Amino acid sequence: MKSKVYFIPVEETQGFSTIAEKVRTLLKESKILDFLAADLQVAVKMHFGEEGNTGFVRPEYLRVICDRILKRGAKVVLADTNTLYRGRRTNSADHLRIAAEHGFTKEATGVEVVIPDDSKEQNTVGIEIGRKFIKTAKLVRLFVDADAIVGVNHFKGHIMTGFGGALKNLGMGCATRKGKLAQHSDIAPIIYDVKCAGCAECAKICPVKAIRIQNQKAVIDGLKCIGCASCIAVCPAMAIDVNWEAGGRAMLEKMVEYASAVMQGKKERTVFFNFAIKITKECDCLAKDDPRICPDIGILASRDPVSIDQASFDLIKAACGRDIFLELHPHRDGTKQLQYAQQLGLGSRDYELVTL
Repeated sequence: MKSKVYFIPVEETQGFSTIAEKVRTLLKESKILDFLAADLQVAVKMHFGEEGNTGFVRPEYLRVICDRILKRGAKVVLADTNTLYRGRRTNSADHLRIAAEHGFTKEATGVEVVIPDDSKEQNTVGIEIGRKFIKTAKLVRLFVDADAIVGVNHFKGHIMTGFGGALKNLGMGCATRKGKLAQHSDIAPIIYDVKCAGCAECAKICPVKAIRIQNQKAVIDGLKCIGCASCIAVCPAMAIDVNWEAGGRAMLEKMVEYASAVMQGKKERTVFFNFAIKITKECDCLAKDDPRICPDIGILASRDPVSIDQASFDLIKAACGRDIFLELHPHRDGTKQLQYAQQLGLGSRDYELVTL
C-alpha cells in the first residue's frame, strides 16, 4: 500500500501570513495530527538556523503546527540538539539565544523551546539497534522519552548528504554530539594542493585544531579530524572535499541507522512536514543567506519519512528539469539514503501524492 503524502503548493511571492494559512489548511484537510490524544508528550524537532541564515522554517508556521497539537490536548515542546561544528549552536545557552533571535520563543510559538545539554549524562541515552555500522545509537533523551515526534524540516541541499529532509532531521538531528561524531567518523577530508591558496579559513573554523598551514598549504591531521565538514563548507577555493568512494557514502547509511533508532517504538507516532521553500544549495547550518537554487515548491506532510523525502525530491527535480542536488554536489547521491531507509523498513519510496 502506498504511503500518502499531502501537498499544498507555495509561490515565492506569497508572504508569511499566506503561507501560515496554507499550513493551517494542510493540517485541517489532511487530519495528519488528529491521532494525537490528551496528555501525550510531543517533541517537535526542527532546526533553528545558524546565525546569518534565513532559510530555516519560520516560527509563524511552527505556531500553527503547535496550536493544532495543543488543541488535541497533547503536551508539546519545540526542540533541537547541539552541533559538532564551531558556531553559536555548539552549546545549549548560545543555541537558545540564537533560536530566540530567530523568533523561536514561547510567546511566538505558544510552547517551550528546549535544547538539552548533552554534555550531561541524564540528557542522553544509548539505544541498541545492532545495524551494519551503528550498534548503539547515542540519542538525546528528550526524543526517546517523547510519546510522539513531529519533524518539521526545511528540504534543501547538503554538503555531505546531497539533500536533507525528514530522514536527516531524525538521524543527525536527534543524535547527541557523540552520535553526530559517530556518523561523521571515517570521512576525514582531503585537500587538493593545486586549489589551496593557504588562506587558513579552514584552520580558523576547525573545532579540534586538526588543520595547520604548512608551506602555504593547508594540511589536515586525520587522527584529530572529527569529520564535521566545517572546513569543506568554509573553503573559498573549493579545495577541500572527502574521498566519497572511500567512505563518504557510509555516512548516509549511518544517518539512516540513527533515524531507525529514533523511530524505534514510535513508527505509528511520527509525523513529518517538509517545507520545500527557499530551497538552497546548503543546509541551514551555514551562517549565510544562501540564494534559491529552485523555485519554491510548497509544503508536504506525511507519516512516512521515506515517502515525504522522495516526494520532495521528485517535485524539485520536476521543477528544475534535472537533479539539481547532484549537479551542485557531485558524488553525493542523496537518493542513497532513501534506498537504505526503505531497505531498513522505515518507509516506502512508493507514495500517493494528495494535492490540496
